[in-house]
Parts: sequence; structure tokens; C-alpha cells
Amino acid sequence: MLESVGSLIGSPWIYVIVAISVLFDVFLPVLPSGLLVIMAATAAAAGTGAARHVQDVPDIAALILCAATASVLGDFVAYRLARRDGGRFDRAIARSRRLTSAQERLGAAVARGGGALVVVARFAPAGRSVVSIGAGAARRTSREFLPWSALAGLVWAAYSVGLGYFGGHWLGATWLATGVSLVALIAAGAAAAYLMRRPAAAAR
Repeated sequence: MLESVGSLIGSPWIYVIVAISVLFDVFLPVLPSGLLVIMAATAAAAGTGAARHVQDVPDIAALILCAATASVLGDFVAYRLARRDGGRFDRAIARSRRLTSAQERLGAAVARGGGALVVVARFAPAGRSVVSIGAGAARRTSREFLPWSALAGLVWAAYSVGLGYFGGHWLGATWLATGVSLVALIAAGAAAAYLMRRPAAAAR
């Protein structure tokens, strides 16, 4: 598995590429950041291509730290941009019922001191973008938002790396291992999206 990208997975550059992908997928949710994290973790578990030697295999702790840090930085950039130019984002959010509802739920959750929604949204498709931009546009303080963003980034990174790592251990360095791990990540995203919709459905 990963023959075509083995040299990249076994290179220190994998941390840079993972960080860039995770950092910017808050603005471009189509970036395959989750897949990259899973592939690197699978290589760490089994070793492939150029990553046949232990010293060439991505370090699990470093990979989690890299992905989590990039996630928080991306969230913070989106939050600050929305907070600085809230009027433009407010108008954009007002045009979307989904974004408006998500912003209202976020505001209520953070106001209650229960930012678990921020953690759940990290797994949902585009949920990270909605929450980060919504927090900034709603003028939430960084003290209210960032601790939950940090927790969300760490949980997401640990889950994604864990999927790839244990998938590689159980199924070996195969495309099947990556595929199964990716399906598990997508399933978590679907569950998160469902949980985010439930308050709106209950309100209606």
C-alpha cells in the first residue's frame, strides 16, 4: 500500500503537508486532511515504501501534536477574520438558514459554558468552518472559544491517528486498512452532523 506516496510518508515533510492541509481545510473543507493523517498513521503502524526503517516512520505523538496544533491555528485564523470583519460574515451567514441556526446553537452552547458543540462540529463536514466563523461573527471572546477549539483539535487528531495506526496494526499496510479507517472517520462525521441537526429539529 501507499507505494506511490511511500517516499513522502517516510519523509519529515509529511508533518509539513499534514499541517498545511489541516490548517487550510477550515477554509477549503474539500482538502483531504483526514485522509493524509490516516495514511501517515498507517505508515507509522506498518511502515511502507521508503518508511521501512523505524527512524523513517512518522512518530505517532508528533503526528497527533502536528494535526491538533494546525487545527487550532486554522480555527483561530478563521475566528479572527470573522471577528474583525463581522459585518460581511453576518450578511453571509444571514443568507443561509443552516449557518444561522448553527451560529445560534453555538452562541447558546458557549454562553452556557458547554462548548461540546465545538468538539462535535470538528468531525462534521464543514462543521469546523461553521463554528469557527460563527464564533468570530458572533463576537465570542477567544477565552470562550479557543479552549474548546483546542480540545476539538486534539480529540479529532487523536481519533484520526488512532484509526490509521490501529487499522495498520490489524489489517497491515494495505489500501483496505486505509479504506476501513476512512469509513470510520466518515461515519463519525455523519454522526456529528446528525447531532448538530438535532437541536434545530427539536426547536422546530
